[in-house]
Amino acid sequence: MKACCCFLVGVVVCLLPVPLIAQEPVQHLSARWGTEIEHTGGMDDTVDPFGLIHDSWLVVGKVKTLEGNPVPDAKIVVESTNAAGESRLLKTNLLGEFRTEFTVNAKFVKNLGLRVTATKKGFRDAHNIVELASPNKAWIIPVTLREPQEDPELLSQADLISTLATRLKTLGASDGLSEKGEKDYARGLREFLELKRPEGALPFFTKVIVRDPSCVQCCAMFSLAELASGDWDGAYRDLVHAIRKILADRTLGRPEPLLIYGVMEGWGHKPERAAAFCAGALEFAPRDPLALQELGRAELQLQNWREAVSSLSKALDAGAGPEARLLYVEALLGGDNFDAANQEMTRYLNGRDVKKMPPQVRRTWARVQDRKKVEITYLKTGKNAHPPIDYLHRTPPDLKGLDPATDQGPLNSILRAVGKNVSESFRNFPNTTSLEQIRQEKSSSKGKVNQTLDQKFRYLCFAPVEAWGPGFTEYRGDLSGGEGQPQGLADGFMLTAGFASASLIFHPAYQSQAAFRYLGRQRVNGRDAYVVAFAQQPEKARLEGGFTSGKIKLPTFSQGLAWVDPESFQILRLKTDLLVPLPELRLETETTEINFAEVHFKGLAQGFWLPQQVTVTVAWNGKHLRNEHQYSDFKLFNVETKEKRAIPKDPGPPPKKSQVSTPRDDLRGNGS
Repeated sequence: MKACCCFLVGVVVCLLPVPLIAQEPVQHLSARWGTEIEHTGGMDDTVDPFGLIHDSWLVVGKVKTLEGNPVPDAKIVVESTNAAGESRLLKTNLLGEFRTEFTVNAKFVKNLGLRVTATKKGFRDAHNIVELASPNKAWIIPVTLREPQEDPELLSQADLISTLATRLKTLGASDGLSEKGEKDYARGLREFLELKRPEGALPFFTKVIVRDPSCVQCCAMFSLAELASGDWDGAYRDLVHAIRKILADRTLGRPEPLLIYGVMEGWGHKPERAAAFCAGALEFAPRDPLALQELGRAELQLQNWREAVSSLSKALDAGAGPEARLLYVEALLGGDNFDAANQEMTRYLNGRDVKKMPPQVRRTWARVQDRKKVEITYLKTGKNAHPPIDYLHRTPPDLKGLDPATDQGPLNSILRAVGKNVSESFRNFPNTTSLEQIRQEKSSSKGKVNQTLDQKFRYLCFAPVEAWGPGFTEYRGDLSGGEGQPQGLADGFMLTAGFASASLIFHPAYQSQAAFRYLGRQRVNGRDAYVVAFAQQPEKARLEGGFTSGKIKLPTFSQGLAWVDPESFQILRLKTDLLVPLPELRLETETTEINFAEVHFKGLAQGFWLPQQVTVTVAWNGKHLRNEHQYSDFKLFNVETKEKRAIPKDPGPPPKKSQVSTPRDDLRGNGS
């Protein structure tokens, strides 16, 4: 259950902060690959009635997504490819695991060949074909399931195959192919490219790479056929095999294996690794247009704008296609080179109607138009005009004393360390209560405070029973322990809550749904801190806030700044703003500033960084509203003994003047 920050101002605003687990590596162990573990049962020397010895093979598997998340309840078929009639029907457990055992005739089967097929609704079918070398070991066989829809921001599998297959069609003796190898390679090409039967091509390509192991480009074509057949893990391991050959003998060096591997790392949302392997491909082919394009794409995802512009410019000069130009537009925008981005967007469209273009093209075009409006507004209103907030691309001028970053090198390590802290905090957080003091203010357009309201509550925060994901359930009670909610909505004040979950945007489960940029170092609250900008990506974000007024309901997304301690990697301060204003609802700005402090509870060794002071300011419908929250007197809270008294079973309907936006059940308990 994920909590959000909710703001009631006659309407409700809910701002939700916005999974990425590294893919499990596959290690080379035999002619075919798997991860080896000890088989405690050893060899089963079972003697059958005919006096034949049988070997027992323990087979363990794990089904995961491209991001490394386990896939439970997937249907598994394990078939022996060299023990006739042997097959198993299984399902994965909650960890995505399955296991089975094969007993085969040791006289006829030395290496056990298996085909593992995984299916589940909502994913493409996948398989892995392996050959296990010893019955004295158990084997973990990975199977990767991919979603049916590819990420539109990444190179498509079809484009990767069509581009590289064209290059790799005419291999010969100079590429390491023998005469028999050329014939089998031609048969494999016919199955793969002409007859569109990639799985039928695999036996021919297997013969080729066994007979002619120095042909690393044959391995590249083999991996493309494996990808097309649904064998992600087979492609992955065979590319590793080819790359190891290149590293051992650079005279065999070709760009294709490194390039394919880099693209696959990009599909797994690991742009830093994608960039490294694409750069490696360019060592062997410096003007390879696809390698330059994909290096530029990875740099773009890392927000290394200058490097992205350079790589994509070279890709276009080398003959890269329209996709490279669209990426070039985004890189120019990221580097604040609006005029060049506008020109390149016009060149990309070439007179075509943008309304008929794919969504990714329309989004990039819309970004150009938005920036154009900013430029026009700025020119019309003069030097005192303030462009819309854009933390990723425009460093805020009020960051006094900022030592600006010269590159984005530290960003990934910062995000990993902060993500680990946030994850551990949400996983280990106990049920707590604290004293909350709220001051609500209404101000004139000139900033003069017209009316205030002060209130105190007990603020309850505890982990929900329904573990739908990281987050808290939060409630307010009066100081005597009964139900209590802030007043003032009917008088034009706003109600705000949900700040304990504000750091969720840095949780590893949500980082992939936002963009980040390292801005540099600054002193905050008397201590040095890293400054990281972030912004939700609406096309990726699974969580969103909502703003509802009357019959109109619009989603909201956030951007902001985080100040991170460079030693503990705890978030010291957080500031969020709307990603974009909502003129349809007259919502101009919403800013939340949170100062965190370490809190220790009696009997617990671990300290927790919790909001200590929160300030929320909103400009809505011509009104200026400000709420300030102070938290103190933190204590552990016993749900069993106090829940009935302090937490209402039903918070009841909201006040008549407000409408609560609840796009998901995530918001239960925060909208009152």
